[in-house]
Amino acid sequence: MTRERDPFRIPRAGLEIAAIAGLTSIDINLNGGAINGGEIVAESTLGGMAVYAIYQTLLSGLRTEALRKRGAISRTVQIQMISTTVWESVKQGAAVSVLLGVLLLVFPWLSLPLSIMGMVGMGVASIELFNAFWDGLDAMQRAELHAASMEAGVNLRRFLNGDQPDVQFF
Repeated sequence: MTRERDPFRIPRAGLEIAAIAGLTSIDINLNGGAINGGEIVAESTLGGMAVYAIYQTLLSGLRTEALRKRGAISRTVQIQMISTTVWESVKQGAAVSVLLGVLLLVFPWLSLPLSIMGMVGMGVASIELFNAFWDGLDAMQRAELHAASMEAGVNLRRFLNGDQPDVQFF
C-alpha cells in the first residue's frame, strides 16, 4: 500500500470500503428485517450509500481542512470540494451496493467472505483516515501528538514513513 503524498489530491473511497458497504443495510420501514428480495436490495443499497458518504466526507473533510489551513483554498471552496466528492462517492456506493445486494440475495453464503474482506478493508480505511488527519497537522501539532503517543506507549512510526523532517522519531 502506498501513501499518497500529493496534498492537492482528494482521496476517493474505493474497494477498501466496498465489502462493508455491501453488508450494511438500513431498515427502511422498521420491520426488524427484510421480508422480500426487493426490500433486501433497497435496504442494502441505502446502507451502502450511507457508508460511502460518511467515509468520503471524513476523507475529504480532513484533506481539505489541511489545504484550507495552508491557505490554498477558502472555506467556500472546501465545502464545494467536499460536496462534489461525496456526491460522486454516493453514486459509486449505490452501484456497488446494488450489485452486492443482488449477489448476496442469490448467494447468501458470500456474507462470510465479504465480512472478512470488510474487516481488512476497514483496516485500510482507518490508515487512510489517519494519513489524512496527519497531513492536516502543522509541525507543532505533530510533535505534540508524537510525544503524547510515546508517553502512552504507542509507536506512530508504523503508520508514518518517517520522512517527516519536522518530527524526531526515537
